[in-house]
Formats: sequence, structure tokens, C-alpha cells
Amino acid sequence: MSRFYITTPIYYVSDVPHLGHAYTTIVCDALSRYHRMRGEPTRFLTGTDEHGQKIARLAEAHHVTPRAYADKFAEAYQATWRALEVANDDFIRTTDPDHEATVQEVWRRMNKSGAIYLADYEGWYCVACEQFYTEKELKGNDCPVHGRPVEKVKEQSFYFKLSQYRDRLLELYDKHPEFVQPDTRRNEVRAFVAGELRDLSISRTTFNWGVPVPDQDKHIIYVWLDALTNYYSATRRSDEAKQFWDQPDARIVHMIGKEIIRFHAVYWPAFLMAADLPLPTTVFAHGWWTVDGEKMSKTLGNVVDPLKLSQDIGVDAFRYFVLREVPLGSDGDFSHEALITRYNAELCNDLGNLLNRTLGMVSKYQFNAIANSGKALCNDVTNYSARFAEAMEALAPSKALEEIWRLVRRANEFIDKEAPWKQDRAGQERILGEVLEVCRALSHLTSPFMPERAAEMQRQLGLDEPPAMPAWSARTFTPAQAVPLFPRIDDDRKAQLLAHWTPKKETPAQREPRVTYAEFQKLDLRVGRVLAAEAVPKAKKLLKLTVDVGATGQRQVVAGIAETYRPEELVGKRVILLANLEPATIRGVLSEGMILAAGDDDVVALSGLDRDAPPGTKVR
Repeated sequence: MSRFYITTPIYYVSDVPHLGHAYTTIVCDALSRYHRMRGEPTRFLTGTDEHGQKIARLAEAHHVTPRAYADKFAEAYQATWRALEVANDDFIRTTDPDHEATVQEVWRRMNKSGAIYLADYEGWYCVACEQFYTEKELKGNDCPVHGRPVEKVKEQSFYFKLSQYRDRLLELYDKHPEFVQPDTRRNEVRAFVAGELRDLSISRTTFNWGVPVPDQDKHIIYVWLDALTNYYSATRRSDEAKQFWDQPDARIVHMIGKEIIRFHAVYWPAFLMAADLPLPTTVFAHGWWTVDGEKMSKTLGNVVDPLKLSQDIGVDAFRYFVLREVPLGSDGDFSHEALITRYNAELCNDLGNLLNRTLGMVSKYQFNAIANSGKALCNDVTNYSARFAEAMEALAPSKALEEIWRLVRRANEFIDKEAPWKQDRAGQERILGEVLEVCRALSHLTSPFMPERAAEMQRQLGLDEPPAMPAWSARTFTPAQAVPLFPRIDDDRKAQLLAHWTPKKETPAQREPRVTYAEFQKLDLRVGRVLAAEAVPKAKKLLKLTVDVGATGQRQVVAGIAETYRPEELVGKRVILLANLEPATIRGVLSEGMILAAGDDDVVALSGLDRDAPPGTKVR
């Protein structure tokens, strides 16, 4: 009997849980419940990622400490998972003292192996994803993932000799294709490693919200090395937990979104190799969810709130839909209409009706107790249960649910064909006894996906059994009164739900955030006169301007207008400057304000004045 250890990514404490977070966590919960059903030692970990420059800046913007800021979101995640019937064994926070100690231990092991060295670092850094990028990877001056300006970082840094692990990584992918799944993601990762694999900067000195490098005063461990180590550090917490990493029979599965595959399938195994620690078994990258064909966006108002949905339609119905709708590993589109359609067709009509009609006939024909003596459906239970298990072992919960529903439909067809309403009492008992046994099996098979409704099935069947892989057996049922498992959503209720869930379509102007007059007054807009202009090296869109702002002196401003204006035609031009914008370093150049311009992605004209006004004049 092997041990099963499954993890979600630890979620960044910058927002409340949404559909994507819920999906990953519910998948892991279903898989862990399945392995417990089989009687296997099982451990399920989730948690929050709380260090890094981004969190430090967000906390500062909200006028709280980074720890207080992280506390708020860590609590929100834990409350959400409880509400969604997630039964994790542990919840780790990267601010936990035992985790921080383990991160330093892993650093020492890597350093002892000669995998770390000190050097100067200069490059482009995206705070939003805590990632370094090369010039080739950038989109103009922006991060290729977030589309936000990157920052030029120049500092002393510890490096990890990632390039020395190229051959060992390629050997890992080739000898153990199960290490990265699905296959498309493994091919993507392999191509990246087979290319130019550069050493990795793994410390920062420009902020202090993180785990200190051992025996160093100024260096903070790279947030991804810190975060990835959570999977290992959580297994250091007890002797029982250690068995899920240290034992050769442990199956370790990291479930992640495809956007972080490189960190998990390249950096993480290389770190573990350097530290001489066992590797996980599988890194499985699932796809992204869109909503009605559009990317989830606060601007569009289409971010799916898992708590809101589960409160309206039921937790288990929500869990069922996200697990059933999309094969794990593929991208999926969330549709509220599709949610209600599956609810009525599969949960209400198929499963709910099977239990309801069976118990209804038991009551109608006045059976106080009913024995299961027939075996016409025995092979169906055995075969579909086996296929269900194969799918779950292959990390394919959608396919597993498909096999369960084949059994549901088979039982409904059996009732229709055998027609107990045409049979004598012995025939009725034989038919209903068999279907009750199928319902018992279904209460087990559905329990990883819909734990509360599965328990309700058992209650109505008059049973009290812990979830386990079902085996056909003769027994006597003393069922309770039938209560609909999933009450049908009629047209009126459907209209109410869709109106409640679906955002009102807005025009682009309506979607723009509104500001109060008091907020507008905070903007210090000034007339400026361009004294000098020159191109920013290696940045085709950027110009560096020196702007006269009257009595307040001169400002240096970086503006993305190089594709519209030549430097020489800007000298002497009057512009409007946002003078109290927080200074920022763009492509290594300090920018102390913002020039207003017309246009969306492409600048079409600078904002100006219809007559001369002295530099420094306030714009109102």
C-alpha cells in the first residue's frame, strides 16, 4: 500500500479566492478523498505564499504591516476551503517559523553541495510575478505575463547553478515521463531546459520581507525558493508527516496552474537535486478557466465567486460541475447556463431521480425492510468501479465521474426494463433490492466529489458506512423517506439565478472606475516645458525628458512616446505633467512624474494647451 501526498500551489495573499483557486483545491480534495477511500495513508496540503516585494508594497499601500496584510487573506482562504467542504490535513503559511527554518536548512544543503555562488546581478524584474526576465522575453518594457512595466534591478546576489543541472533534468523527463503531466506541458518544459539554461539569481537585497539567507545580514532568499520549499517543509512537522516525503513508496503530486509550470518542473527539482532530497512523483499542470468565452476580469465584472455560487446552488453541485465539466489538464470555459443544465440533467434527473424513484417504490409497495438477493447489476458495479479507480489513479476526475454516471444510467435503464410496477411482490423485492445496492455503491463512488450529498444518500438508504471502494454484497435495507437530493431548478428559479450571477453588460465608459472630487483634488497636474529629450537605450518606445516645472524646478520623466515623437521635436513643447506620481525606475532610468497623452496602447498625441502658460501653472 503506497502513501499519497497531494498539494495545491500555495496561493499568493494578494486577493480573495476565485474560481481558479477553488478548482485546483477541489481537484486535490477529491483525489485525496479517493485515496483515503482505498485505505491508503493520505496527506493533503494547501496554504498561502506570503513573502516577497509585492506583498511588502501592497501592505505599505494599505498602511498595515506585511504580516497583518497576509493574515487577512490567509484567513479568507481557510474560511473558503471550509465552506467548500475541503478536507485538507495541513495549511501552511510561508511566514510559519518552522517553514522559514526549513527554507534555511535547504539553502545550507544546496550551498554545501557547491550549487550557490555570489556575484553581481543586473536585469529586469517583474514584482507582480516575482520573476526575472531577459531582454528577449520582455514585451517592449513590459512583463510577458502581466503586461506591466518591469524594473531594472542591479545588486549583489547569490546565484544557483541551474545550468549545471540541465542534463540531470533532461534525464528525469525522459526516464520518468510521469514527472510532468500532461504530455504537452512536459514537451514545453523539456524544450525550455534543452535550450539556454541560465544560472538563477536566488537572493535579493532591496527589501527585507522574506526569509533571510543564513549567516547574511542583507540578503533575502528568492521568494520562489522560499515558496516551493513549502511542499517539503510541511512534511517536517511530525514523524507522521515525514513518511510522505522520506519513504520510497510515497507518491507525491503537485497540482498547479500551467502558468507556474517552469518553477515547479525546472527550478524545484533542481533545488532538490542540489540539496540531495527526494523528488516529487508528478507535477500536474491544469488549464485556465474563462467565463462565457472571456478571460476573468474585475473590469468586466465576470470573476466567479465560488462561495456565492455554492450558496445559491449547493456546495456539492458546484464541486460536481467544476470537476465534471473539463478534463483535468485542458482549458475550460465556465458558463452559468451550463452549470444549471448539468445540475438539472445529471444531478436532478439522473442521480437524484434514481434514488428518489427507488425509495418511492419501496414506500409505495410497503416494504419496511428489503433484501438484496439478486445479482443482475453486480458486474456493472464491479466494472464501472474499476474504471472509476483507473481514472482517479490517472488523475482524471472528469473521466471518473463519467464512469460513475454510466452506472447511474445503467441502473435507471434496469428499472425501466424490469418494470417493478408489473411484478409480483417477490419480483419487486428482487429489482428494488438490486437498485438499492447500486445506490449504496454510488454513495461511496460519489463521496470524493460530493461528500455531503453522498452522506445524505447513505442516510436515506438507512446506512452509516465510512467511504470505501464498493463491493457487491447481499444485505437488508431499511430506507428512510425519500427527500430530493437535488431539487429541480425550474424556469423561474433559473431566471433568478442567472440574473443574480450574470454581470450586467456595460459600455467601456461605464466600466471605467469613477473618482470623487476629493480624489481628483489629490492629483497635482502642472504645466511643464520640455527642456531636453533623448532615447532610452534598448527601449524603442521610451524617451527620457527633462521638464521645467517652474518654481518646483526640473523633473526627469520617462515617457512611452518614442514611436510618435522624435526627441528633437519635443524640445520647447508645453505638456501637462502629473507631478505627484510616485517615482519609479523604468529600464534603469528614474521617472519623477507622468506626461499626459491621448491614446490607448499607442500614443496618438500629447495633451497640451490652446495658449502658452508658464511652467508650473496648476491644471484644474
